[in-house]
Amino acid sequence: MIHLFIFVSLGLIILIVSGDFLVNGAVGVSRRLGIPKLIVGLTVIAFGTSAPELVISVRAVLEGVSGLAIGNVVGSNIANILLVLGLPAAIMGLPMMKEESRKPYLIMLSSNIVFITICFFWQLNRVSGIILILILLAVILDNVFNSTKSFSNENFSENTGEDDYKNRLSKYVFLVILGIIGLPIGANIFVDNAILIADQLGVSEAVIGLTLVAIGTSLPELSTMIMAIIRRENEMALGNVIGSNLFNLLAIMGIASIFGTITIPPEFFKFDIWFMLFTSLLLIPLVFKSLSLNRIWGFLFILIYMAYIVLVINRGT
Repeated sequence: MIHLFIFVSLGLIILIVSGDFLVNGAVGVSRRLGIPKLIVGLTVIAFGTSAPELVISVRAVLEGVSGLAIGNVVGSNIANILLVLGLPAAIMGLPMMKEESRKPYLIMLSSNIVFITICFFWQLNRVSGIILILILLAVILDNVFNSTKSFSNENFSENTGEDDYKNRLSKYVFLVILGIIGLPIGANIFVDNAILIADQLGVSEAVIGLTLVAIGTSLPELSTMIMAIIRRENEMALGNVIGSNLFNLLAIMGIASIFGTITIPPEFFKFDIWFMLFTSLLLIPLVFKSLSLNRIWGFLFILIYMAYIVLVINRGT
């Protein structure tokens, strides 16, 4: 079993390095193209860090274990808020969320409601999957349209020539591509070997989906969040979490549903889906009251997440 832990560690290293590449490259691109950092976090970084969820969910549907697919997304969205935001906040605290985050947050909250409505009154099949993807495309187009309003040509003049500008831009684009490629590779190495460890320890598949796989696929968001905070790119960090949850529900579930109908386990209707909505609602005072996500909030988020994990494990044993 020792070799499995070595591969898990290797996956973590790839995740951290790839997260640094993605943040560094995205910041460079946003500065040179005049795109707000929050928009970059909501799109490029969010899609890159959600790539592991996409790979695992599609693979789960194709292999006939669709419960693992929805468990991965629901568990990942819960972990993104309680763990990805909570852990850095508990260590160093996160600054006050700006007004620019209110609209993206409301879109994320609305996507939760749409997703839950489809799960209860319809089913996650090809038609509903296309609807989810169309909603996401509308959100992306709206963000792109709004970002063009604040587009500034000042970013193009940094006392450098056009060739130097193009070289610098291509460098940052290359870093973004490396980050997007590396994140799913690192996540797959981590998750695949972590699942093998869990199997050898006798943990049930349902528990793996909501806990181990969900945490594993949230590691790109966590590594990207940490790197963004270290680089003092707090707007991009918040946009990453909001955008990732949005992508998980609309893109990941949408694309996975196209490959096959996703069967939702009964226990999800009783608790897990509602708990995912609850974690999203926890951000309301932080977004609309402009409160800082201080250490107290961070520890509270972590305690809630630990209680949830214990509940899921007890339920699955």
